[in-house]
Amino acid sequence: MTKIAIIGDYNAEYQSHIATSGAVRHSSAALGLAVECSWVSTEHLARPEGPKRLAEFGGFWIAPGSPYKSMNGALSAIRVAREQRIPLLGTCGGFQHIILEYARNVLGFVDAEHEEADPQASRLFISRLTCSLVGRTMSITLQPDSLVARSYGRTKIQEQYRCNFGVNPEYEGVLRSSALRVVGSDDEGVVRVVELAGHPFFVGTLFVPQLTSAHSAPHPLVSAFVKAACMTVWPAPLEPTGTGPVSSTIL
Repeated sequence: MTKIAIIGDYNAEYQSHIATSGAVRHSSAALGLAVECSWVSTEHLARPEGPKRLAEFGGFWIAPGSPYKSMNGALSAIRVAREQRIPLLGTCGGFQHIILEYARNVLGFVDAEHEEADPQASRLFISRLTCSLVGRTMSITLQPDSLVARSYGRTKIQEQYRCNFGVNPEYEGVLRSSALRVVGSDDEGVVRVVELAGHPFFVGTLFVPQLTSAHSAPHPLVSAFVKAACMTVWPAPLEPTGTGPVSSTIL
């Protein structure tokens, strides 16, 4: 049995939250893999023992729904996945916080902030979009050599969004020159998908792929993530800094 942690603050009224659990269920059933997914609250991860709780999971999904109750809790999970090479998928708010964690802990911008959390901050890596993407479906072009393109089996896709924030254009240049590769852009060249070079599976999408997943047609990117999580050596060696049904719990 592989365990996947869905990092976020579960709300049964959020369509994207219901869809996240459902997408894991669709993909694992299609792949014939036994998977247990648990929602792990960001507040839980902000506690001193929080990161150690993640040792039992083979993959992390950083869910939509920001602002999180604890930004630090979400960022700590992302850092663990990045440093310990644990498969990670971040969608919508998850994408935004992947960018933020990388800016702070790899690029050295320790004061990098998210406009939703601190609109007066001097270094906003994540800023409000000039035009909201909530409810929109848009075209995206993927880099042919990317893991994401291989997961889809094509380089042209269309996906749904639920977000008002994205990468601040002022910092796109520094991001594009880093190991956190920009592998998907919209028709205007704006960053929509990133993946970490050399990592088994570390992907962020500003869109919300789980919204289009169905039992009869699991989403290919979610399936690639679930497959990667099931290949993780369990339990994963963390530091603090098979066919069967899918079960789900909330922590």
